Amino acid sequence: MCGLSGEFRFDGEAADIGAVGRMTDAMHDRGPDGSGLWSLGPVALGHRRLKIIDLSEKAAQPMVDSALGLAGVFNGCLYNYRELRRELQEEGYRFFSTSDTEVLMKSFHRWGASCVDRFKGMFAFAVFDRGSGRLTLARDRLGIKPMYLSHDSGRLRFASSLPALLAGGGIGGDIDRVALHHYMTFHSLVPGERTILAGVRKLPAATVRTVEADGTVTDHRYWQPPYTRSALPGHAGMDADDWREAVLESLRTAVRRRMVADVPVGVLLSGGLDSSLIVALLAEEGQAGLSTFSIGFHPAGGVKGDEFTYSDLVAAEFGTGHHRILIDDSRLLPGLERAVRAMSEPMVSHDCVAFHLLSEEVSKHVTVVQSGQGADEVFAGYDWFPPLAGVPREQAAEVYAREFFDRPHEELAGVLSPEYLLDEDASGELIRRHLAEPGADTALDAVLRLETGVMLVDDPVKRVDNMTMAFGLEARTPFLDHDLVELAAACPPELKLASGGKGVLKDIARKLLPDQIVDRPKGYFPVPAVRHLQGPFLELVRDALTSPAARSRGLFDRDYVGTLLATPNEHRTPVGVNVLWQLGLLEMWLQAQGV
Repeated sequence: MCGLSGEFRFDGEAADIGAVGRMTDAMHDRGPDGSGLWSLGPVALGHRRLKIIDLSEKAAQPMVDSALGLAGVFNGCLYNYRELRRELQEEGYRFFSTSDTEVLMKSFHRWGASCVDRFKGMFAFAVFDRGSGRLTLARDRLGIKPMYLSHDSGRLRFASSLPALLAGGGIGGDIDRVALHHYMTFHSLVPGERTILAGVRKLPAATVRTVEADGTVTDHRYWQPPYTRSALPGHAGMDADDWREAVLESLRTAVRRRMVADVPVGVLLSGGLDSSLIVALLAEEGQAGLSTFSIGFHPAGGVKGDEFTYSDLVAAEFGTGHHRILIDDSRLLPGLERAVRAMSEPMVSHDCVAFHLLSEEVSKHVTVVQSGQGADEVFAGYDWFPPLAGVPREQAAEVYAREFFDRPHEELAGVLSPEYLLDEDASGELIRRHLAEPGADTALDAVLRLETGVMLVDDPVKRVDNMTMAFGLEARTPFLDHDLVELAAACPPELKLASGGKGVLKDIARKLLPDQIVDRPKGYFPVPAVRHLQGPFLELVRDALTSPAARSRGLFDRDYVGTLLATPNEHRTPVGVNVLWQLGLLEMWLQAQGV
């Protein structure tokens, strides 16, 4: 839900409410139900609202609690806000709304920054304490809700999207060369604090940042599953059946938590294992009149464009109100261009286009959906996980790089222009550093820790947030419930790798779903026109890469771009992404954002 923004000055000047207003206006789509601004001396806060819990104006933001001396903005949902509210009431707190925002504010007053340890949900928030003159920023454990930052010697600005920060002004268009190295290595994502723009950073997941009145910054990472068998002492001695039951019960709880809302909740149903399990568990909970939604495209280049066979099967099995959405080719090209503009950062996955078009239709029916993202990272569902089985811990980085990287450091010399090349292998070093950290019993444990805590945040999680929120649609992801992730982290690797990956999920699904769903080949959101570039889609990419803006920026080696344009569908990364699309998407995004 929602979009937040703000500015905090530590140079003696008053906050620029005009800039915060521009940032807030730029996030209209994230929060179409209301808007608010508030300022006091060095701080200004802005908010766009999507009404999910407490639909009244009492829950409007920025929320100011004069009695407590706090002002704040919040994006997300606290699924346990009712339990926290009761606890706070028992301690004497009185409430003027029924919103989770007010619960967050009073929790912050009661427990300080450690309130995040009590939250079960997805959140990014900023709270200003008038008494101390201190600003506190925080982000949920899995980074489901975003927060972008621009920080210089005189001020800090923050917003729920990078384009919103750009709308505030004062950010240059310099490319971060380390981020570009990551983009060309990690399936087009930039993990960690960096973004493709040198002047913009991200607040890391599971982090509380305290900013003092003089600009001093302190970070505290408050959550990191250890990925060891000893992490959950209560689960010692469990056999395979015990683990399956524990995972099933934890997933049940995660799905149940995400039913909390004052509006109907639907499901994005691809027909894959993960979204189908969510539908089955919602049906088990007795949710009547459940709406489900699937998307499909016309085939192109010999590639099928839908998985309706499977989603129809699940919808029929559980009697959902199913919406089969077939996207006509005439809608795909403009939809692709709009999806690029909606991206907070360049994201190459075909899922972005599919999610964007799907969200546009789904938002006409419901405001909240549950979605299956995250299961592959949490339960080892990708192809690059099995080769890590039995690998010595010290060889984890070498094997992971071989299986996961788009290209080695040495090959970038033939792809990027010389001025954007790095002498050092920044991406390889990032991986080696993360995988060498203490904890994690095995090579696979170390890689799953990296995938869940770093990579996942800037790929599927960001993708779903950006594309759904472009239409004021809130997506909830049960597989990223932090209690479930902690349990999965301690689960023996062999149970996750079984049956070709996600074995423990497949085992519990056999009691809930038709065998055709459990045993089907792994599927993806297919967008054939993006995978196989031809006609107007190829021309769109060609125009972006040969435009005056692209030539002036000079990111890519011109001869290499010429080779790709001459043979647009012959060059692919190890995971099958069209390399021409990877390069073209980055340039299209930069141009769409006016960089």
